[in-house]
Amino acid sequence: MTQKKRARPPSFKALPKALTGIQGLDEITGGGLPSGRPTLVSGGAGSGKTMFGLEFLVRGATQYDEPGVFISFEETLPDLAKNAASLGFDLDGLVAQKKLFMDHVRISRSEIAETGEYDLDGLFIRIADAIQRVGAKRIVLDTIEALFGELPNPGILRAEIRRLFGWLKDKGLTTVITAERDRPDKLTRHGIEEFVSDCVIVLDHRIREEISTRRLRIVKYRGSTHGTNEYPFLIDEHGISVLPISSLGLDHAAPATRISTGIDRLDGMMGGKGFYRGSSILMSGTSGTGKTSVAAHFVDAACRRGERCLYFAFEESPKQIVRNMRSIGIDLEPWLRKGLLQFHAARPTYAGIEEVLLVTHKHIASFKPNVVVVDPITNLLTVSTLNEVRSMLTRLVDFLKTLEITALFASLTAADGFLEANEADISSLMDTWLLLKAIEVGGERNRAMYVLKSRGMEHSNQIREFVLTNDGLRLLDVYLGPEGVLTGSARVSQEGREKAAGTSRRQHLEGRGRELDRKREIFEARMTMLRAEFQVEEELIQQSISESKLLDKELLQDRGQMVRSREADASAYRKNGSAPVARPR
Repeated sequence: MTQKKRARPPSFKALPKALTGIQGLDEITGGGLPSGRPTLVSGGAGSGKTMFGLEFLVRGATQYDEPGVFISFEETLPDLAKNAASLGFDLDGLVAQKKLFMDHVRISRSEIAETGEYDLDGLFIRIADAIQRVGAKRIVLDTIEALFGELPNPGILRAEIRRLFGWLKDKGLTTVITAERDRPDKLTRHGIEEFVSDCVIVLDHRIREEISTRRLRIVKYRGSTHGTNEYPFLIDEHGISVLPISSLGLDHAAPATRISTGIDRLDGMMGGKGFYRGSSILMSGTSGTGKTSVAAHFVDAACRRGERCLYFAFEESPKQIVRNMRSIGIDLEPWLRKGLLQFHAARPTYAGIEEVLLVTHKHIASFKPNVVVVDPITNLLTVSTLNEVRSMLTRLVDFLKTLEITALFASLTAADGFLEANEADISSLMDTWLLLKAIEVGGERNRAMYVLKSRGMEHSNQIREFVLTNDGLRLLDVYLGPEGVLTGSARVSQEGREKAAGTSRRQHLEGRGRELDRKREIFEARMTMLRAEFQVEEELIQQSISESKLLDKELLQDRGQMVRSREADASAYRKNGSAPVARPR
């Protein structure tokens, strides 16, 4: 029987791609921009199009040995060099090394009006010469509106745009062409560039509630899968950073090792071992319940183990935190000097929620901490909506878990709110949830703590009062009364009552002991007296017995003598025939 041949699956050749070197972008594009094809980067004024093109060329020349050409139709070369220097890029140095060629092409409307004709043959010659000079593999044209903006004939405009894109593609150049976006419903001014491009990327710089945010979106990518979300990106002194949201999954590891909380009795409440390494811990409570103090203990313990800690403070300055923690016996200054502890303190309102996330990522990537503290996460609500904050924190939690970083998040609960809830609504994401609360009884306000949940470990269900002392945070023993857990003066009063009751019991037992000792002494005295009486009586009885025995012996002796005398008299009578003489008894 002949075996049927299985049909071979069709072989697909992966689309060649050119790595951009832009942090995060290569991840969401699946390897970079289409190699040898044109990519359109569209955006409004100030969205970062020119910086995108410059970084694409600089990274290609310095990291991937692909020289590039930058053709500017707007900015002059000195201005471009100065602008790029703010990102740490030395364009003049790359030009000197023949890794980069830059040219400024000025298009004048008067020239078009005088000749009545417009074509790109001269530009093609100029670009071809630039490519030959450095052996370019990449090219950036910035911006296309300056090249075609003054052309009045739409037919010629469309033909020349198609010819430009086709010519660049025939040259095998990985091309980035920037375009202005003057209307939200259109990607480009002319509406044709996006159709002849193999990849279209839109940059957006928006303002909402006086907070600016930058977003990037890949509108299309021929022949390749890609992320379709809007991705926040940041432009700083190191260039462009894009946060690849879609790449964060739930495949992170789950270490079984445990690390101390920095508070011995709190470790005891969690099976005596503390938190799981790489877990996420939520610590919520109203203002003044000691959240920062608990975080300081955690950081101090981690630094003592030689681990690196990164502390994001959204409310207090680092110096203020260090000063305040000295009041409870925790000195964080030595860890700062040793480089084991680093603070990043800023109000979230300095940027949008996505930029805060990007800055957080960048600090984590550069410092490489073992422990991260975010205090408090509720301040993020001042710059965005609840849904956006929750989305941002979800991505941050997943990112930290992927790196096996143990994270402690402090959350402020409203004084009149439900305690077993948090303003940012992320409790379900957390592995451990500590709840700090203020208990007001008898005109006092005392602090208490309990473990609301802790996945994968046994944990205490007790509410424990704690006090802040000169030697740090101290958890107290649990005292229960008719009204529940006793704290403050009620606990002290209960301790006093228990102490008094203990003293009374001890005194009562001591009295019973003394009474028993007296009875023992009386018993022993009576025993001694009875023993003496018994001894006297015993001696008398023994004496009587001895005398009786002696008397019996004498009587026996007398009787024996009498018997012998009678026998002697009888013997004499028989012998002499005379009667026996009477003998006195």
